[in-house]
Amino acid sequence: MNRPATVPLLDREKVRQFGALGYLLVLGGLALAGPYGFVAWGENLSLLDKREAQIKQLEAERADLKNRVALLDPNHVDPDMAGELIRGDLNVVHPDEYIYQLHDK
Repeated sequence: MNRPATVPLLDREKVRQFGALGYLLVLGGLALAGPYGFVAWGENLSLLDKREAQIKQLEAERADLKNRVALLDPNHVDPDMAGELIRGDLNVVHPDEYIYQLHDK
């Protein structure tokens, strides 16, 4: 009924090996499909491309607004810009003017 002393050592060694294997499998799974894994990396690259396109669009809008602000400088207002704003916002026209509205598509 006496057990040899080497049997518990083999059991501990197997448990350690299975634990290490399980740990490596979990790390491998996270590296592949985790929040910072290869699958998420591809998704982040496509999201980055979308954001860069959005930034370019916003920079173009900002440049347009900067130009309009420069044209409305109180010291020297561009007469065309002032006329456009007066006609568009206040609906002010001269009696001899005709207004044609062009609808955007």
